[in-house]
Amino acid sequence: MTTSALALLLSWPLAPGRRVVMVECDPDGGAVLFGMLQGALGDQYGLRNLSVAARRGDLEETFWRQLIDVTDDGRPDPLQDRLVLPGLLAPEQAAGMAPAWEQLAQLCRRIEQDAQQPHDVLLDLGRRGAFGASSVLARTADVLLVVARSTLRGVRAAQSRLEALRGQFGELGVLLVEEGPYRAAEVERALNAPVVAALPYRPQQAVVLSDGAPQPRQFERSELMRAGRVAATPVLQRAAMRRTRLAGAPGPGSVGAWEVSGRAR
Repeated sequence: MTTSALALLLSWPLAPGRRVVMVECDPDGGAVLFGMLQGALGDQYGLRNLSVAARRGDLEETFWRQLIDVTDDGRPDPLQDRLVLPGLLAPEQAAGMAPAWEQLAQLCRRIEQDAQQPHDVLLDLGRRGAFGASSVLARTADVLLVVARSTLRGVRAAQSRLEALRGQFGELGVLLVEEGPYRAAEVERALNAPVVAALPYRPQQAVVLSDGAPQPRQFERSELMRAGRVAATPVLQRAAMRRTRLAGAPGPGSVGAWEVSGRAR
């Protein structure tokens, strides 16, 4: 799931003056710090620092200090357009996050609507983030996507997870990783849920995002990254349609997703 979220983060279309933030909210622990970032920044950044900040009453200030700029667009003086908040270092840290989840959800809503510096927010909720205290992030997201591979095992795993989630959240979509033989229409019929977007299964390209492998030349033009740009459009459209159905009420501007069948690339 995290690899798919990073592909979207790095290829997300941005209007002038807008930024995109990915937040690793997986209660089982994050992957970015020692995956894509290869431990280069140590462990001083991360979601765990918001738990203490929530109790102190300065979560928003801490949030901005914890963001890491991963913008790499070739500009000599790049703007900080694409930001990531790394996740927890270990599952046991999730217990201390209880007071922070609600505040984080409220902050995501505020920064999406900020007239001075609006943001789109991508939430990587992992396998368990839709349940328990962190579920407030799923409840306030504009778009909820389950990441599934187009293999028999992947589709079967997605079926049980979708059934568990529908009772709580209603409308759900699928971000399909095209590894197996099943087409989007077949997956939709099996899951009774729309395939909102798809990414190709390209391990040699995905390892740049999952494990910090050296970027090949023109990585931004790779099939995976091109697909990420294409995938973002229907996700944004889905968010806009939801806001319209809610009588024009401002939405939180966030996208939540769960991994349901192993690492999605």
